[in-house]
Amino acid sequence: MGIVLGIESSCDETAAALVTTDRRIIAQRIASQDAEHAPYGGVVPEIAARAHAEKLAPMIAGVMADAGLELADLDAIAATAGPGLIGGVMVGLVSAKALAMASDVPLIAINHLEGHALSPRLADPELQFPYMLLLVSGGHCQILLVEGVGRYRRLATTIDDALGEAFDKTAKILGLGYPGGPAVERLAKEGDARAVPLPRPLVGSGEPHFSFAGLKSAVLRAKESGKYGDADIAASFQQAAVDCLVDRLRIALDVSDSVPALVLAGGVAANQAVRTVLEGLAAERGMRFVAPPLALCTDNAAMIAWAGVERLDSGQSDPLDIAARPRWPLDPSAEPVRGAGYKA
Repeated sequence: MGIVLGIESSCDETAAALVTTDRRIIAQRIASQDAEHAPYGGVVPEIAARAHAEKLAPMIAGVMADAGLELADLDAIAATAGPGLIGGVMVGLVSAKALAMASDVPLIAINHLEGHALSPRLADPELQFPYMLLLVSGGHCQILLVEGVGRYRRLATTIDDALGEAFDKTAKILGLGYPGGPAVERLAKEGDARAVPLPRPLVGSGEPHFSFAGLKSAVLRAKESGKYGDADIAASFQQAAVDCLVDRLRIALDVSDSVPALVLAGGVAANQAVRTVLEGLAAERGMRFVAPPLALCTDNAAMIAWAGVERLDSGQSDPLDIAARPRWPLDPSAEPVRGAGYKA
């Protein structure tokens, strides 16, 4: 049995975790920065980087103490090396390099998106490659064919905003505070999803990509009109978003109809409405539906450690001079898309 220490610091969660090669999370800690960023309605990169620098070392020491382990007991150290807010990514990666050098174990630089992409396999040993993945988070909204560790074929991405951004913006418009996704979901349960006529960008167009900027603008207009209650706006927004996801997935599944499992990952994967609809779509297609436990949906270090396990098992590690990357596509060969497709 091997043990990998995972470090995550790509946005506003500082996290460390220890995961074994037989899929056990033996210790994990996570520190949220919600309070620090709440006054600004979103993440402030400089504040995030400073918080990571203050919290990470004690957190790593804490998980090692929780598990009763020393650095000499580790088989590898995995850290997010991108994409993300570069200041925070550098804090985590530099810490991992120092620990790897001190303990003489391999360093594994993890793409944060790969952490999400492989996280369902940590919780579900039966999930085998290949699978269709909908990766939805604050910074990314993609459909990927996951063929193996390090083998990702991007079928769709956002041309402007990610769905998590749209949830946060909607929460800000409705005065729900930060983080916005859970607040919008809670309020949506009290509203009528048919009450507000909101657009479904690109639905029916046959284009494989996502767009949520227009939907955000429509939410703002609906709020400013004074015609609709906040709960109805939240419910209608959430339904429009779900309709967009399903439409894009149908196109992807038509292209790759032999894939046995539909997998959901990323922060928005914690949304129960999204889970329910995609579970129905998978059943309609005769596929397994797999989503990680809620604790593995948002940014966390267990998924980074597990990605490290997967890469270690395939004989991969990285040099100590590997650089942090603010952008790092899972599928570098994917064709560029119009708009803000650089988020791929």
